[in-house]
Amino acid sequence: MLYYLFDYLDKQLDVPGAGVFQYITFRSALALILSLMISTIYGKKIITFLRNQQVGETIRELGLEGQTQKAGTPTMGGLIIIIATLIPVLLLTKLNNIYVILLVVTTLWMGTIGFIDDYIKIFKKDKQGLKGIFKVIGQVGLGLIVGSVLYFHPGVTVREKSTAPVTFNQTQNSIAPAAKEIKSTTTTIPFMKNNELEYAQILKPFTDDYHQWAWLVFIPIVIFIITAVSNGANLTDGIDGLAAGTSAISVLALGIFAFISGNIILSSYLNVMYIPNSGEMTVFIAAFVGALVGFLWYNSYPASVFMGDTGSLTIGGIIAVLAISVRKEMLLPVLCAIFFAESASVIIQVSYFKYTKKRFGEGRRVFLMSPLHHHYQKKGYHESKIVTRFWIVTIMLAIVAIVTLKLR
Repeated sequence: MLYYLFDYLDKQLDVPGAGVFQYITFRSALALILSLMISTIYGKKIITFLRNQQVGETIRELGLEGQTQKAGTPTMGGLIIIIATLIPVLLLTKLNNIYVILLVVTTLWMGTIGFIDDYIKIFKKDKQGLKGIFKVIGQVGLGLIVGSVLYFHPGVTVREKSTAPVTFNQTQNSIAPAAKEIKSTTTTIPFMKNNELEYAQILKPFTDDYHQWAWLVFIPIVIFIITAVSNGANLTDGIDGLAAGTSAISVLALGIFAFISGNIILSSYLNVMYIPNSGEMTVFIAAFVGALVGFLWYNSYPASVFMGDTGSLTIGGIIAVLAISVRKEMLLPVLCAIFFAESASVIIQVSYFKYTKKRFGEGRRVFLMSPLHHHYQKKGYHESKIVTRFWIVTIMLAIVAIVTLKLR
C-alpha cells in the first residue's frame, strides 16, 4: 500500500525522495526492519494473549531431559511469524505481482491448516490434531494452485538465453532485452555446466507434442515438493529454535537467488536464468527472514513460545514455493538438508521397525529415537548444542548452494 502511495507521490506530484520506493533493495531493508520490530515488540503481547487463553503445549512423555518443564508453554506462536511477515508485505510490495500473490496465498493457506491442527490439539484435547489425510489434502490443494498458476498464468515467464549482449538504451532510460520472454517449465540443475532441465522433455519419448502436456509433469512435481518440504519443516520443529533458525538461513539464501534471478544485469553476468518480476519476492523474503529472527528472540532456548503447526507448516510451504518460483527446487536437498534428514530418519525408523517386526517378530530401531534431533538428545547432547550445530551445518550448505551460481 505504501508502495502505491509513494509511487503516486513520485510520478504525479513529483515529491522529492518518493522515488526511493521504486528500489527493491530499499523496500527489502524496510521490510526486514519492520518485521523485526513487529515480531519482537508485539510478539510479547501475542505470547501474553496466548498464555491468557491457556493455549499451552501438551507434552508427550518421551523420556527426554527437560521435557516436563516445557509443559504449558504457549504454542501457536506461528501467528507471530505470519503477522510479522504479512504486514510489511502488504505495505511495501507490488500487490499485483503474481509471485507475491502466490506467497501470500501460501502463507494464509498453510497457516490455516496449521492453526486448525493446533486448535484441535489444544482445545479439543486431541493429541493427534488434524488427521494426516486432511493435512495431505490441504498440501496437495496448495500444490495444485501453485503449480497451475506457475504453469498457466501469462505473467510467469523466463527470458530465453541469448548470445547477444544486454544493452542500455540511454534515450529511453531502459535496458534493451536481448531475447524474448517465453512460457517455460525449465528449471536449474546445480553443479552442471549446461544447467537447465526442461520438465517437458520427460514426455518426449511418449508424444511429439510434449510441450503441450508439460503440466502433467510440472504440477505433480510442485505438489510433491510442497508436501515434502512442509512435512519436513513440521518434523524439524521439535526443539527450541531449530526450525526457525535453520529456516531463516535457508530463506536468506533463496533471497539471494530471487534478487539475482529478477535482475537482468546480474543474471546475465552470472549466466543464470532471468525471471521477469521475480525480484519482487526479495521484499517478501526480507520480511519473512525478519519475522523468523524476531520469533527466535522468544523461541530460543529456553523457549517462551512454540511455533506449533501454525508456524512449521507455513514455513515449509513458503520455502517450497520460493524455491519453485526461482527455479531452484533442485537445490532444496542442499538448502533444506536438515528438513530432509529429519524426514528420512522418521521414514527409515518406521520402515525398519515394521520390517523387523514382520521378519523377526520383534521391532528393531536404527535410531535411538526419531526425528533425528531426538536421537542426539537420547545420546546425551543438550538441545541448545544440537540446535547450534544444525544451524552451522545449514550455514555451510547455504554457502555451497550460493556457490553454485559460479561453480559448475
